[in-house]
Amino acid sequence: MYGDAETVRKILTEDGDTWALVGLSSNRGRAAYGVAAVLQRFGKRIVPVHPKAETVHGEQGYASLEDIPFDVDVVDVFVNSDLAGDIADQAVAKGAKAVWFQLDVIDEAAYERTRAAGLDMVMDRCPAIEIPRLRQGLSDRP
Repeated sequence: MYGDAETVRKILTEDGDTWALVGLSSNRGRAAYGVAAVLQRFGKRIVPVHPKAETVHGEQGYASLEDIPFDVDVVDVFVNSDLAGDIADQAVAKGAKAVWFQLDVIDEAAYERTRAAGLDMVMDRCPAIEIPRLRQGLSDRP
């Protein structure tokens, strides 16, 4: 498992409330759209990052992490695993505190690089699943 219960808790409760969601668009059929709504419901500011730079859930979108004109705390990655490592490297360059790779997004080398750079990171997990579990005191999944 990439990201123990303490790391999940820290990202969700201590690392900050501004989450850049890479891959988030206005497509309601995509997982990112629903996860963004959950994050908002739990008090997180979402920042859509997608080549179309669409406004999603009332938040201005940006074409890339580099285009965001303010700091982000967590970079939540909804792209394919083969693209995710580059996004993790961009998150480090942006000064994020944490990187979160969604379910089925796995890049072990990116995980090691990101952790070595001092960021918190989890892979193959979903904050929309983990936030309610954390609030119920269920700090880890089986």
